[in-house]
Amino acid sequence: MAEDDTEHPPTDETPPKHAPPSAPGRPRRRRRWLMITAGAVAFLLVATGALLWIAYRKLDGNIRTDAATDQLLAKLEGERPSRTAGAKGAENILLIGSDDRSGANSSYGGAAGTQRSDTTILVHLAADRKHVTAVSVPRDVMVTVPSCEKPDGSRSKPGTMQFNWAFELGGPACSIRAVEQLTGIRIDHYVILDFSGFKTMVDAIGGVEVCVPQPIHDKDARLDLPAGRQVLHGEQALGYVRARESLGDGSDTQRMGRQQQFLASLIRKVQSQGVLLNPGKLWPVLDAATSSVKADGGLSSLGALYDLTQDLRGIPSPDVVFLTAPRRPYRYDSDRDEFVQPQTAQLFDALRNDRPVAVRPPGSTPAPDAGASPGAVSGTGSDGTAASPSASASPTFEGRTADVDACAQH
Repeated sequence: MAEDDTEHPPTDETPPKHAPPSAPGRPRRRRRWLMITAGAVAFLLVATGALLWIAYRKLDGNIRTDAATDQLLAKLEGERPSRTAGAKGAENILLIGSDDRSGANSSYGGAAGTQRSDTTILVHLAADRKHVTAVSVPRDVMVTVPSCEKPDGSRSKPGTMQFNWAFELGGPACSIRAVEQLTGIRIDHYVILDFSGFKTMVDAIGGVEVCVPQPIHDKDARLDLPAGRQVLHGEQALGYVRARESLGDGSDTQRMGRQQQFLASLIRKVQSQGVLLNPGKLWPVLDAATSSVKADGGLSSLGALYDLTQDLRGIPSPDVVFLTAPRRPYRYDSDRDEFVQPQTAQLFDALRNDRPVAVRPPGSTPAPDAGASPGAVSGTGSDGTAASPSASASPTFEGRTADVDACAQH
């Protein structure tokens, strides 16, 4: 019999000639890829978490806590302004630039182990985090320094002396108590920065732009700069903010002005380049910052510094104000300063009560109604203790805001 070549439709027993591959293999392959992908993601998450933890521990471990100063201040709690004084939520931070010549700073000469406060700035962070006021305290201003515990355990006698001697007598604790007695403001936190730490910070952000009105050749300050706009790095930046004799009239007044301009330029650079939002730029800054400063126990952790950074990040540069407490030549020694009253008392009263401080460009003429009003209390004169100003609004002070580019003024 001839073989039947007729094609028959497929039946359940006869699979089609072009049937798709057997399906059971697909779910197995899909599950395998899902497991591989999930494992890879889990590994990356664990590895990233471990790296972040290592980085966090490194940065957190960089910070040095000044436990000795914390202990000294705790023993004298009853002599300090109340924690509840002033506006709730506001914070006052004392930034102390030390001229310590020991260790890494020995190349700057002077006796190792001796130090005074080279720069002191009281930073008031408003309770609503909408404005910041930074007040420079002149190093040569005559103030009443309270009795302080010396490094050898003995106590100094209270007396009138130039402000930066407080740091030499009793270290940061003595400077903090002198500022608190002067202002009536509770210092919530403090940060100490020495020469080496300052240079490290400046280099971490890639230098800071300044304007030099005329060429500078200062061997002592290690400065050799042409005139004009330029970016300064570590050693040059340190020399620029510390130099006195070779710049301007050689006064500490102009030096404090340069320091304020430098800080304003630093803030503008950090804000304009998005450093705080860019992990690649933020890491070296955080590493430098945490390894360069010594702080109180409440601020000497990465978490606390991060919270402070977040508070500062959202404040517009026009609302960051720099000024120097009003002063004039000391009546008994023109090489020293004394505070001008009642303006100085009005300034500190504004900070205690969390009021914004208005400033005008240095050297400008104040408005006719600026200054003390009739009946204002004149304070206590040259001893630097806080006075009780009148309830009138504070005057406009000479100063600058962080948005003003000093280079545009030359």
